Amino acid sequence: MNTSRHQPPPDEPSVLDYVKSLFRGARLQIPGFAEEETSSTANDQPEHLQPLDSDLDSLLAADTAPLSTAVSPQPPEPKDEPPSPFPWSSLLALFLALVGQWLLEPPPDTQLGIALFVAALFALGWGLYRGEWTLAPLAETSDWTDPLTYRPVMLILSLGLGLWAFTLLDENLFTTLNVTVWALAVLAFIGALWIRTPGSQNWLAQIAGFFKRDTWTITISRWTILLLAVTALAFFFRFTQTETVPAEPFSDHAEKLYDVYDVSQGDTHIFFPRNTGREAIQMYWTLWVANIFGTGLSYLSLKLGTAILGFLTLPFIYLLGKEIGGTRVALFAFMLAGIAYWPNVISRIGLRFPLYPLFVAPTLLFLLRGLRTRNRNDFLLSGLFLGLGLHGYSPFRIVPFVVIAAFVLYWIHSQSKGARRELPVWLAMLAITSLLVFLPLLRFWIDNPEIFGFRAFSRLSTVEQPLPGPAPVIFASNVGKALMMYNLDDGEIWVNSIPHRPALDVVTGALFLFGFVLVLIRYIRKRHWQDLFLLVSIPLLQLPSTLSLAFPGENPALNRAGAASIPAFLLAALALDGLATSLKGRGMRNVVAWGLTGILLAASASQNYTLVFDTFANSFRLGSWNTSDMGRVIREFEQTYGTTETVWVVPFPYWVDTRLPAAWAGIPNRDMALWPENFASTVELPGPKLFILKADTEDPTVNDQQSVDALKELYPNGVLRLFDSDIPGHDFWIFFVPG
Repeated sequence: MNTSRHQPPPDEPSVLDYVKSLFRGARLQIPGFAEEETSSTANDQPEHLQPLDSDLDSLLAADTAPLSTAVSPQPPEPKDEPPSPFPWSSLLALFLALVGQWLLEPPPDTQLGIALFVAALFALGWGLYRGEWTLAPLAETSDWTDPLTYRPVMLILSLGLGLWAFTLLDENLFTTLNVTVWALAVLAFIGALWIRTPGSQNWLAQIAGFFKRDTWTITISRWTILLLAVTALAFFFRFTQTETVPAEPFSDHAEKLYDVYDVSQGDTHIFFPRNTGREAIQMYWTLWVANIFGTGLSYLSLKLGTAILGFLTLPFIYLLGKEIGGTRVALFAFMLAGIAYWPNVISRIGLRFPLYPLFVAPTLLFLLRGLRTRNRNDFLLSGLFLGLGLHGYSPFRIVPFVVIAAFVLYWIHSQSKGARRELPVWLAMLAITSLLVFLPLLRFWIDNPEIFGFRAFSRLSTVEQPLPGPAPVIFASNVGKALMMYNLDDGEIWVNSIPHRPALDVVTGALFLFGFVLVLIRYIRKRHWQDLFLLVSIPLLQLPSTLSLAFPGENPALNRAGAASIPAFLLAALALDGLATSLKGRGMRNVVAWGLTGILLAASASQNYTLVFDTFANSFRLGSWNTSDMGRVIREFEQTYGTTETVWVVPFPYWVDTRLPAAWAGIPNRDMALWPENFASTVELPGPKLFILKADTEDPTVNDQQSVDALKELYPNGVLRLFDSDIPGHDFWIFFVPG
């Protein structure tokens, strides 16, 4: 069996012993992801695969438990050993890093902050020398060999259905027929290659067995209660004040509402060409959310939909943490990601941003688990999520290259010994699965290559404007800025971040840096491919941001680098778990260990709450226009006079998107713009009229006085009043014409 760990002497308890002893008797078992208590052996071969017509159960098999998770057997109870030295060096390193990260908060004292970080790393190094701060051990790699069997009838059927679906997916429209054929092609391909795990039942049999039980027993452990509490906390952070944070939409939301409206009217596009082009998932998801929650085609539906998507990412982060470090690392990663300002903000905006991390997390989960267990089912699932992610948010297009990088790193490391023959086959399985799921967009891409790639190439090349310098120089600068976003500066895009502050809070930022260093040192010592991939995945997943060569001011961008938050939280969780392990001992040391861990997590939650619901919320209100106020004025006019056909918003440079007041008034498909040269066309219309115009009582240069004067000339009996906003500079004129 391949392993990257050095086994401790038989009489010396390992770190793994301590970690497992913390939660002995308090484990949460998740179906399909439970750790095995024994390692796989050569006898754990699956039954020979049969053609579809003789084994329909194999298609329905949903138990994705690996053939062998290759986790070490339960270690013996640790013997009474003299307690390890108290980790003063590690605590000093933590203190220095926290102070250093705090000094990098706005306004930053960069020099002193970096100096303290350097001192913290020296203290950490001394602690490592003394054996204080140790990471959770890596899981062993299975030595199982893939039988390379398949179901030929189903495979041929899947390829035929795929070709048929490709011919049907024309005209950029989903139909009942082409969606059915496309889905059957994907399912048939997965069914042709899916293998049954030894002793597993298909999911139908499991459900039937569950309901046949005479008695049901529900066991609630301390770990279950803790996990539920953390889930409730993450739920609170994702969904509290959804209606008001952020407060106002901007032009991208108007485009989205138009697209969702198109879907509601039967225009079921595969790719939405409006606004430089958008993938389809959010449009259909928002319409579903609007119908389920009764929120209509509104800004709230957009925000609620993306908040749900952001929340659905967290279970996969938990499972990733469990894969790389065990259940405690999983819990820490789950909580840090659940309360963090970065994923919380990009999940609340109401745009496609959370779709990037949502599909990256399961893609990486099944990829890492597949390479560890050598179970092809995981590669099929990874390919499924890879293909789905390509329908979500355009930065996800970098993920196929991340997957290839993982295979290459695995192949060149010793952990791949005995599996190098199967690696190309597994990669092909994953790639074809994702290609079949991607098929509708592939057809659109072939038919409309310029439209499909315009958004990406507008940032990467000179499509919209010349590069402001040599491409290699810009890219190198972008990479450096993106790598500093975690601890120093997250960029200047105010609509999805708090400009020029660290992307991570003080606690998570310090732990992230320690996690990065600890994993790097472990890789240098043990040469395990997973450690290197965890580190390399950060700049790879940031490429959608760092490749903004034509607009370097848009880098770093929390939305385009959103999936890079996943390895960041995993590294921070590994560091926190290592700290807790170093403190673990007897008596007061346990109190110190859990007390300090609780204080760090509480401090992180407190700061992140302030960042999202105070700093970001207020910054966004100041930067966005108060179209909701205009929407209320329009609704009052409609309630009084029974129409909105004689209500207009007069456009002004760098002011409101004239479609958004209509959206607030419940009209998602109308642009209320009326340009001054068309004022005269309103004279012949009967009934009362309402005009909304730009106003600024302090600066005449941003006041649409010319339009006001033109309306007064046309309507001498009109009444002009100022809507006094509670936000400075957000007032507007209301010009009312009686009927």
